[in-house]
Amino acid sequence: MQKLVKVFQKNKFQEVRVGITEFRDNDLIDIRVWASRPGSEEKVPTPKGVTMNISLFPELKEAILALENELKQNNLL
Repeated sequence: MQKLVKVFQKNKFQEVRVGITEFRDNDLIDIRVWASRPGSEEKVPTPKGVTMNISLFPELKEAILALENELKQNNLL
């Protein structure tokens, strides 16, 4: 399975892609930076990112919610 869930711009040349992928019969969450190739508008994946088993999604969600709370408490959001 390969499914792109969300894309957002990191900066002028890079975007972050969040998706679901499969490797060796394991379903994985993939959060990766994609960048433009020099002289082209084509985007390619970079080594910058993280891939984890979907069983870790509850911990990832908990971490993002905790991060949101910290950002709000520090008036950063």
